[in-house]
Parts: sequence; structure tokens; C-alpha cells
Amino acid sequence: MTQIKEVIQVLEHYAPPAYQESYDNSSLQVGNPDAEVTGVLVTLDCTEEVVQEALDQNCNLIVAHHPVIFKALKSLTGKTVVERIILKAFQHNIAIYACHTNLDHVHNGVNAKLCAKLGIENTRILAPKPQLLTKLETYVPLEDTQKVLDALHAAGAGQIGEYSDCSFRITGTGRFTPSAQANPHIGEPCKTEETIENKIEVVFPSFKQNQIMRALLQAHPYEEVAHYLVALQNENQEVGAGMVGELKEALSPEAFVQHVKESLEITTFKHTAWPKEPIKRVAVCGGAGSFLIKNAKQAGAQVFLTADLKYHEFFEAGTQMALLDVGHYESEVYTKELFYDILIKTFSNFAVNLSYINTNPVRHS
Repeated sequence: MTQIKEVIQVLEHYAPPAYQESYDNSSLQVGNPDAEVTGVLVTLDCTEEVVQEALDQNCNLIVAHHPVIFKALKSLTGKTVVERIILKAFQHNIAIYACHTNLDHVHNGVNAKLCAKLGIENTRILAPKPQLLTKLETYVPLEDTQKVLDALHAAGAGQIGEYSDCSFRITGTGRFTPSAQANPHIGEPCKTEETIENKIEVVFPSFKQNQIMRALLQAHPYEEVAHYLVALQNENQEVGAGMVGELKEALSPEAFVQHVKESLEITTFKHTAWPKEPIKRVAVCGGAGSFLIKNAKQAGAQVFLTADLKYHEFFEAGTQMALLDVGHYESEVYTKELFYDILIKTFSNFAVNLSYINTNPVRHS
């Protein structure tokens, strides 16, 4: 038996809620987390039609990218679209979970999927987020150093990009005097002691602090564990907005237009004037990305593909870079495939289905 909360744990391990924007509402929005999962339906948006689709397919959990509850609700009478969606889900015991800006911000999230669709390689986060990392410093007897490091690494410390088990150590002399009530690992009460220790340092995502500290205290042999936690200003290169990379081959503007249409299965999009040189370096941001225009320029992008651009924002492209607005739905619809791939790797005892409903409210005539 798999419970809804177990599915959520898998998704939140992939896209930690700590990485969502303050205005966002990524969470279980409707339903009982302890309920057994009969099936999962993944979608970009949760609409009344999607709830009916879940009901028809015996799926009691909908995983959506966009939260259906974004603003505070003051009633549940069915007078608005959102209220009707929630009431219908409640009536049929269907849970709704949203994974939004936290999935936008991880390096293997929405923008990585968009890059994969467009064949963009050698990617990096366009605007990495600062103040998301913490450094731990602690002092350990030589013979216990590896045991403590192993515990810290297992708890999530020391992962830097493609490198794991990262740490720094330096050997020195520790000095202390245990009190009469102490039970020292080294030395005797009321007697000053000097011993050779390793000072070790590891870096970890700040939201993991509690589990890192539990691992430290459990693995460390000392009765009192001297340690320092330092909040870092460093940008976390694996968390942030947008993505930039290169196409396999440089394309002429005409070829690039056709490439975008075929890759994203669209027939039209808005754009500014094309650069004179063949297009190789491309930046993307699924959804509304106008706030990243300056970042895309600074990254040397010849094209910035995003959505929801306003008229005056197109002027910001200047002559350095072309701006493309492919549409909000069109830039994020493949998030469904991302959810699907994450879940089928872990769960095999229930169906994970892609929603076949086009939830795009925008029509072109």
C-alpha cells in the first residue's frame, strides 16, 4: 500500500518546498495525505475537466504544476471556478498536489525539460539563488573523523554539483577542561586535556540543517560537540531561475524558427528581430520570464525563449538578443512528462497517467 504522503515525499525530494517563492503555494491542497493511492494523474493545470478525467481513470491523486489554490479562500460554495474544482475533488475523495516554483528552480526541473525538448546542451542555471547554503565547522578526534563525515554525507552534506562527499579538514590541537560532572570521551574530569583533532568543514543546503545536526550529534563521540554554522552568501549553482546553454549546431534564424515549432509542437510565436549571426547560445525560462532578460543578455544568449512578455518588454531585447514569447502553456506543458518520469521510477503498484486534456485557456484564431 502506498499512501499519498509517500508520493509527495518523492516529489519533494526532487523539488524541495524550501525552494519555492514566498508568494507560491506548492503543497497538498486537497485531500488526506494518509489515503492509499489508487492512481496518479499528472497535469499542468487542475481544472474541473481534469478532476473528471482523474475520476474516470480511477486516480485519486492529481499532481499539477500550477496550484489551484493560489489566493486565500473565504468560502466554499461553488460560486467560482476554483471553489467548484475543490468541491468536486472533495466529493470524490480526489487529492490535489501542486509542485510549482520549487520545480522551476531546481537544475533538473521545468527549464531542464524545456532545454531537453529544444536540444539545448551544456546547460547551467541562468540566475542562481544566493543565501541557500550553510557551512558546518566542527572538531573531531582523528580516529572518528571518517565516521562523522560519512554520517554528514549520508544526511545530505558535501554535495557540490557533480561532486559528492566534499569536505575540508585540517589537523590541530584541541584543549579543554571537563567539569566534575562531565563524562569526557577523552581525558578526565577537572583535568586540562590537549588532543590532536581534525577540524572538518562541509557545505549543505540550508533547509537540511536539522537533519545535518542530528547526524552530527549522533555520530560524534564527544559529550559536548563544538561546532559553528555559517550562513553563506554564495550562489547555489543548482538552484535558481531560467537556464542557458548551446544548441548542438548553430542555426540560421529560418532554421531556428522551424526547430522551435517542431520541438515544442507549436505553429506560431511572437518574437523580436533575429541576430545577424547563426543562433547557437539560447536561454530559456518556462512561464513568465521577463525578469530574466538582463540575465540572458549577460550570459551571452543570442535568443531568450520564455512567455508572458508585455509589449514594452520586447524593447528590452535591443540589438543584442532576440526575445521569443511562445506562450505560458506551451513553455510548461512538458512538465507533465517530468512528473511522470519521476514517479514511474519509484512506484510500480499503481498507474501514473498523463492528462490528455489541453488546459490552455488561450485560443488563437
